[in-house]
Amino acid sequence: MGAFSIAGKLDTLFRRVRSVGQAEPSYMAVSETIRATQGVPISHTYIWQLRTGRRDNPTVAHLTALATYFGVPVAYFLDDEQTRRVDAQLALLQSIRDAGVTEIALRAADVSPRGRETINELIRKVWESEQRSGAFDRPR
Repeated sequence: MGAFSIAGKLDTLFRRVRSVGQAEPSYMAVSETIRATQGVPISHTYIWQLRTGRRDNPTVAHLTALATYFGVPVAYFLDDEQTRRVDAQLALLQSIRDAGVTEIALRAADVSPRGRETINELIRKVWESEQRSGAFDRPR
C-alpha cells in the first residue's frame, strides 16, 4: 500500500485523526456516522476494502464523505501535494498532543504576537537551563 494510494491516505487518516487517548474509530462507527450525518450510503466493509487496498476506485461521493468525516479537504485524496500538506499538519498536531502541550498551543493562539515572542523566549530559556543541568531527560 503506497503512501499516496487511496489505501495509504485512508490509513493515515485512521491512525492520526482522533482525540488524545482514543483508539482508531471502527469501520462500523465511521460508516454509521457518515450515513447519519451526511446521508451517504457506505458500508463498513467497503471502508475496510478501501483502507486495505482491496478496492481502489471510490466514487467522488464516498471520497467526499470520508474527507468530511476526517475533517480534511477532499483534495487530500486527489492531489499528492495537498496530501503532503495535510499529512505535515497532522504530524504536527500529533506531536503537540504527544508532548502534552495542546493547552499551551491553544492559549497561545489568543496572545498578541509580542506576547508569543515573550512566551517563546521564556520556553527557550527554560529549555536551555534544563539542557545544561540535565534536569529534564525526555524519553525518545
